[in-house]
Amino acid sequence: MSLSFELSIEVSEPYDFNKESFNKIEQNTWVKNQWPLVYFIQNKEKRIAYVGESTNAGSRIKNHLANPERNVLNKISIIGSDKFNKSATLDIESNLIQYITAEGTFELQNGNYGLINHRYYQQDLYKNLFIEAWNKLIEHKIVTKSLTEIENSELFKYSPYKSLNEDQYHSVLEILGGLTSNNSNQIFVSGSAGTGKTILATYLIKLLTTNIDSNLLDDLNVDELKEIEYIKAFQTKYPSAKIGLVVAMTSLRESLEKVFKKIPGLKSSMVVNPSDTFKLKEKYDLLIIDEAHRLRQYKNISWMGAFKKNNQKLGLDNTGTELDWILANSKNQIFFYDIAQSIKPSDVDSKEFTKLLENKNTLKLELTSQMRVKGGNNYIQFVDELLHCQLKQNLPYSEEKYELVFFDSFVDLYAELKKKEEMFGLCRMIAGYSWPWLSDARNKPDPTVKDIELDGLKFKWNATMNDWINSPNAFEEIGCIHTTQGYDLNYSAIIFGKEIDYNKKTNTIEIDPSKYFDINGKKGISDPENLKTYIINIYKTMMYRGIKGTYVYAYNKPLREYLKRYIESFQKELPFRILQFNQVKPYINSIPLIDISAAAGNFSDLQNHEELTWIEPPFHVTAKNGFFVCQVIGESMNKIIPNGSYCLFKQDEGGTRNGKIVLVESTQIQDSEFGSGYTVKEYQSEKTVNNDEWSHQKITLKPLSNYSEYRPIILEQDMFTKFKIVGIFIKVLT
Repeated sequence: MSLSFELSIEVSEPYDFNKESFNKIEQNTWVKNQWPLVYFIQNKEKRIAYVGESTNAGSRIKNHLANPERNVLNKISIIGSDKFNKSATLDIESNLIQYITAEGTFELQNGNYGLINHRYYQQDLYKNLFIEAWNKLIEHKIVTKSLTEIENSELFKYSPYKSLNEDQYHSVLEILGGLTSNNSNQIFVSGSAGTGKTILATYLIKLLTTNIDSNLLDDLNVDELKEIEYIKAFQTKYPSAKIGLVVAMTSLRESLEKVFKKIPGLKSSMVVNPSDTFKLKEKYDLLIIDEAHRLRQYKNISWMGAFKKNNQKLGLDNTGTELDWILANSKNQIFFYDIAQSIKPSDVDSKEFTKLLENKNTLKLELTSQMRVKGGNNYIQFVDELLHCQLKQNLPYSEEKYELVFFDSFVDLYAELKKKEEMFGLCRMIAGYSWPWLSDARNKPDPTVKDIELDGLKFKWNATMNDWINSPNAFEEIGCIHTTQGYDLNYSAIIFGKEIDYNKKTNTIEIDPSKYFDINGKKGISDPENLKTYIINIYKTMMYRGIKGTYVYAYNKPLREYLKRYIESFQKELPFRILQFNQVKPYINSIPLIDISAAAGNFSDLQNHEELTWIEPPFHVTAKNGFFVCQVIGESMNKIIPNGSYCLFKQDEGGTRNGKIVLVESTQIQDSEFGSGYTVKEYQSEKTVNNDEWSHQKITLKPLSNYSEYRPIILEQDMFTKFKIVGIFIKVLT
């Protein structure tokens, strides 16, 4: 049974927000009948606003009029609907706070306490009411940006006004309890990628700096009142508290600085790197450390001199770490940590964090709910087991809400990702560091130089390290782990590079250090297994970036075949109409379509009609006996046949083939684009004539490509035994 209801929502014309207009406001239908409603108070000229909800709006608005902070506001709009109930108005209020903050027209006076994702009956249907409410706000010219545009902004993704799930909210209450007790000054929050660690970090900083309005506490539940009591207790314990958010990664730190600059009550200077913790004359009252697994030690870093000086300030030798600095420079610490996202030997050794965990006074919490990836915890577990070769069932991943697809052709992947970029934005390609960074601007390269070539498509690595995700040319470049860790994408395309492969005999992932070009990522690592751990962590972390989906491509064939066992392969929409066999008149109204990658036996007898896929030929092609169609992948013949083209062939009938383009089958052929056994090339042969008899001396299968790296395939006499011309190329169809 399908549940639905008609959308019906009203946004009133703005009333004057003052005591003289209160009687008029009380006559609003929703206010008069004490119906659950949402309201929006604003000063358009000063770009300040407040969002609220109530089941007794008259009393609530009176309280606002008596609040000196609200005196700067001069207009109020009532948002009502006969579909509203208390849960719905709480939900719409929290959504409006999130989206209006990120939309940028107004700065909100709201605190962020009590922002929780309330679960209630038919919640999915009420999402449409919020969309309708937002559209009405656009009609009234209160806001201007679309929901999609807002959702792709950094201010939305890292906003401290995010609604928390129950897992996160209960963690907040435990953290606040820990901060205001005398038992612990260290709190350790573990959680895998996408569990909302950064969201929780920004939420806490805003929460602890919020001014509590005691006039508006009457509608709060027990947990919300407890949250407020904790905030008051912290603010009493640490008046004018000195709080900092420590982020070791430069790009993410700069993104968060931009967000904090736009949030009332927060400052960009509150976002610091570990070295900045020395700058205050007194200790920080609280440091919140996001991505704590990326704190560094004195190893494989480019600024060892400055690092050494910071250690000396604390009387430490070279074993001192950024973790030591934070502990020394603050009274309280909250660490957000995920050992599976440690990706370099410069990261602080996990044993140092284990010492914190073993301290009986450390408050230990764990986030478990997946907030980023729509595939949820099942996807996170799948990726972990996939890259550790621990999947027990030989079945492809399947999740209705998440799109995980493997691509054999990078041309197809790029085309599909481009479609997603046009639909949603924030779709990016990310690769393992297995290509040198030739285009690095610091080396002043030729501007035309490219770093990475895949199936004939050429790309540069990310042109900037700072906020690459949002840079103008990001979609045309390929990012690495260092430009994407900590960021959310709508779709990510993950490229498994040359350095990572699969060993079928041992059922293990293997790493080739010589093809891994992150110098500081491998220097000083003597045990290959340690490097393998870092690289697997890198690919796992990259595969957790996509909110809506992940596209996968692998450079090495053994790894490609392994991944395809567990990830559904992309099925390109055919440019032909496939006929049911009862419609087929072989070679009269139809010709067979052959999949070269699965062609074993198919070419041996094209008369075995029932086992073939039959297509209706294009209008300009007449079906003839012996004709067949197959797709040609790759760039080795791109002067004649574009990559991915469907081509018409005819069965070989003998006679001279010199100069013709042929489809060849041979166990001696290893073509990187077709795999073992098949290739499409221009045919050339050298013959020996003896007593009116001739024989092949040598056969050359020549590529016709604009790329010089494609080399001819040479077949000598001893290789002719299992050599067969399967078809002669006629034309490109599409």
